[in-house]
Formats: sequence, structure tokens, C-alpha cells
Amino acid sequence: MRWTREEYISLMTFGGSERQMFVELFGPLIGLPEEWRAQGASQDEIDMIAFDWDYVPRIACGGDTGPFGTPDPVTLEDTAEYQLIRDHLGRTTKLPKGRATIALPQDFPVTDMDSWLEIKPYFTYRDERIDWERVEKAREAQKHGVMVTADIPGGFDIPRELMGEVVACLSYYEQPELMADIMQTLTETSLRVLEQISEVVTIDQLAVHEDMAGKSGPLVGPRQVNRWIVPYYRAIWDLLSSRGTRIFQQDSDGNMAPVIDAFIAGGVTVFYPCEPAAGMDVVQLRQRYGQTIAFKGGLDKMALRGTREDIRRELEYKTQPLMQHGGMVFGLDHRIPNGVPIENYRYYVDLGRELLGLPPREPGRMGWQRMA
Repeated sequence: MRWTREEYISLMTFGGSERQMFVELFGPLIGLPEEWRAQGASQDEIDMIAFDWDYVPRIACGGDTGPFGTPDPVTLEDTAEYQLIRDHLGRTTKLPKGRATIALPQDFPVTDMDSWLEIKPYFTYRDERIDWERVEKAREAQKHGVMVTADIPGGFDIPRELMGEVVACLSYYEQPELMADIMQTLTETSLRVLEQISEVVTIDQLAVHEDMAGKSGPLVGPRQVNRWIVPYYRAIWDLLSSRGTRIFQQDSDGNMAPVIDAFIAGGVTVFYPCEPAAGMDVVQLRQRYGQTIAFKGGLDKMALRGTREDIRRELEYKTQPLMQHGGMVFGLDHRIPNGVPIENYRYYVDLGRELLGLPPREPGRMGWQRMA
């Protein structure tokens, strides 16, 4: 079902909703479509549209706050097993074929202040970052219920992408001047871009990608988040929220529990995908935070590899009445994993709809949009 921006914003800000939202956030993992096809799945099922997922149409605001004006990627080596690519940041990356969708960096362009200054122009402001024709298209689309979105670079994600996890984490202590310059650059560029655009169109949702945690917890703690990332978030959020923005969502896998409070202080209003395998239990989080924050995801994707009883147990727990009072988009906590039979997935969809009080699927009623 297609939601309007007004309906979605109301849901995610605890303003009330006539129904629950049931989505597929990310879609199938690489290799799963072939498994499903061998099991008799239709192309519409493989394309996700046969399940009539809820979604809200979105359009980018027309501004670019991330790396800009970077070189085109260059293929260095292409074998039957992998591709070796020099990416837009100058990193050598390796992509195993048939097993991954994200290339793994083999090296990084930034080690110190001098190497950062060489690549810094890709992150500084320039007028070309704003496409005013796209801004106008976003303004017009918003009149018809389309949600206008903006993204900012991750406060941890960008240093990690530029330096690698080890050097980035050590730099908070060993190279604070470097980290300060990176964060100041990200702040100034994002502010200048979004300040101009938000004068013309209301940005409905601000989003940031971090992916800064694993099962054991985040790679940096509340002290680093509060010192280095919260001021960056806060500067952008204070501007946009004063101009009508209602949602600030953060995407990070892993166990983010130790730093949730710090990020709430930075303005974050929605966390996802809330991975149960990493200890992110959305029911316990709702019990702890009430209506302070909203969530997307939270349903254990691995339950779909089990029995129907496993699937029912997971759904009944996560869709309990406590979770059906707004501030929740129900969906799997990441991509649908290999080994999930199509029959299990169909059962998951139909049972989820039943438990959430949604109408049964009907032939011909189709739709899906990646909600991540």
C-alpha cells in the first residue's frame, strides 16, 4: 500500500495512524533469487512486488552533501572470482563475484593531516552541489504526497571510509586535529547545502548512514560520539527541525544500545534496522524509551530459516500490542538471507499481515519500494 508523506510522518512521530506499516526494508541477499526461482517462485515474488508491501514514495531534495566531484571508478582487474576496482575515493577495493554486493577496501587514502588535505576538496562546499531543477521537482512532488529526503555523511562512517576502522578509532586520541577538521568540513558543507534548499522546500526526513557497530557493540563509545559526532548532527538538525523537518533517521547495523542516548541527544528520532542477533530487541527498546524514539525493522531475519513455529513466535512477540501504538515500521532487520524457502517467506508475509490487522494479499495488488 502506498502511504502519503503526511501518513508516514504521523506514524513515525507518534501522531497516530489508522493502520500498522509492514515493509521489506532491503530485499533479498545475493543468491536468494536463484534459490527461490528453483523453488517455483514467480518473477513478481522475486522482484518483491507480489507481496503488496507498504511504502511511502520519496524524492531526494536535490542537494549533495557527500563526496562530490570525485573521479570515476576504474576497473584494475576482472577475473571469474572477483573484481579489483579503484573507487571514487582512490581506494583499491575487491568485490568477490556472486558472494557480495559491497567491495572491500584493500587500502585507504587518509593516514594523516597531509593526506586528508589532498582529498578534502571532495568534501568542501561548492555551488554545484545543489541542483535547483531537482529541488523544484522535489517541491512539486511534495504537493502530491511524496516525502522529500536529505542525507548527510556519517560522522563515523566517513572517517572509517577514508582511514579504515583502526586508524579512524585511534585518530580520536592520536590525531584530534585531523578529526576536528574532517568533522568541521562535513558540518560546514552540509549546513550550506541544506540551509539553501530548506528555504525553498521543507525537508521531511534527514537520514545518515553509520554502520558503526557489531554484535559486541559500537566501535566508539558515548564519549567519542558526544564529543565528535553529536555537535555535527545537532548543527544540521537544529537548522532543519526549525524549518519543519520531523524525522531524523540513522542506519547502523549491530548493537547500538550503548550509544543510543548520545545519538538521541544529537537529534536522531528513528533507529534501524535493529538487529536481534546483535542484541537489539525492539520490544525492550520500546519499553525503555517509550515514545522518545521510533524504530524500523527489528524482525529477526534468521527466524525465516526455521520452522513455521519459529516464524510465528518471532512475529507474535515483536508485533505485540505495545508495539502497535506508532513509531514502528515492522520489517526484517536486514536483507532476506540465503536458505529462506519461498514458502516460509510467503507464510511470514501472510501471518505478519494477519497479526497486524492488515487485509490479506490479493492478486494484482502489488507494490514495493526499498525502505532503507
